[in-house]
Amino acid sequence: MYSAAHAKRNGVHGKNKLAPLYLRILKSQSEWPDKDEFLDVIYWLRQLVAIIIGIIWGILPLKGFLGIVLFCMVNTGFVYIYASYYQQVDESEFGEGWEFAKEGFMTTFAGFLVTWIIVYTGIHANDSAF
Repeated sequence: MYSAAHAKRNGVHGKNKLAPLYLRILKSQSEWPDKDEFLDVIYWLRQLVAIIIGIIWGILPLKGFLGIVLFCMVNTGFVYIYASYYQQVDESEFGEGWEFAKEGFMTTFAGFLVTWIIVYTGIHANDSAF
């Protein structure tokens, strides 16, 4: 049985009913009883961050290895900070921090590259240094 304070803190409404997923994503220290659901959230947040970074890197004339390394650092750092500090999820339940780091990384990397290339080419195609 949940206490009123526990229900309010974790976004639980009624008896044993979790808050909708989007509210748990936005609310700090939400309850995640299903590990796969939290890993799905990590996956899709990582996809969103990758597209945003791809757009930013395309607008800025970032090229080459520097852009790739910065993407890896920002994307992995964002996921780690979200999971460990914002949601305060116990890493040991998910197989240490590597589970967060590798969850959907390659598909995210592909989405980032496609976005980065399209935006960069669309904006900087007529530049003389292209």
